[in-house]
Amino acid sequence: MIKELTIISGKGGTGKTTVTAAFAALSKQKVMTDCDVDAADLHLILQPEVLHQESFIGGRSPVMDKELCTECGTCQEVCRFNAVELDADQRYRINPFACDNCALCTFACPENAITMVDSVNGNWFISRTAYGKMVHAKLGIGEDNSGKLVTLVRQQAKKLAEDEKLSLIINDGPPGIGCPVTAAITGASLVLIVTEPTLSGIHDMERVADLCRHFQIPVQVCINKYSINLVNTQKIRGYCAERGIRVVGELPFEPLVNKALVARQNVVDYDCGAVTKVVKQMWQEVEKQLRAS
Repeated sequence: MIKELTIISGKGGTGKTTVTAAFAALSKQKVMTDCDVDAADLHLILQPEVLHQESFIGGRSPVMDKELCTECGTCQEVCRFNAVELDADQRYRINPFACDNCALCTFACPENAITMVDSVNGNWFISRTAYGKMVHAKLGIGEDNSGKLVTLVRQQAKKLAEDEKLSLIINDGPPGIGCPVTAAITGASLVLIVTEPTLSGIHDMERVADLCRHFQIPVQVCINKYSINLVNTQKIRGYCAERGIRVVGELPFEPLVNKALVARQNVVDYDCGAVTKVVKQMWQEVEKQLRAS
């Protein structure tokens, strides 16, 4: 049975990608994914070599046939997003950045001059890294359907794991609690929340923990840079104790971590002192929970 670990944070910048890259170095028989398709950064550390690339078609967009258009203005009248505008020649055009792809204009046009066509919203990749295969993606600028792309990335990772008889998938999840996060955690064997002892870190950890509880997904917590605010660290410990969430690791603030990232290395291969030691211990705890799940 393939186990799936998703690492999330609630807020951005807590260090989840740093932890994911470290786990990639420590684990065996796995596939890695970067589910933060809006702003992927796991590739900056793992330095993947692309083996396969495909376009992501996440929806359909309206296209106007200027030869059929009679400039009646009906499409502009019905568009609630003000996406139909006049170009330099005073002819109607659809602004793709304002359009919500609702297709109302296609039904309203009396000349059938507007049709819905498949739109390429980004690209997804299968790559080779020093630690194994990786599935990742890049959503186009201003494009929607990031949740669909996250789902596609996970599906391709599972297929790859099945084909190569691998037992684990490690997902670097997106920040927040919205659609991409839901797509990244649904059906996962375990979720690891990487948080930090700041007010925003605590607030967003609580929100994403509630989301995981809603989907009945086992949760563990890692406190990154715990030493920068011991009072808030204690609040995180208390919150987790009250809800039966295990804190599997507390990483101290360590400037060497920044040096490792600048060198595009993970904190296991680049000696970061206590951080390296704690990350290794944390992986043992996470791996134990994955076996039990």
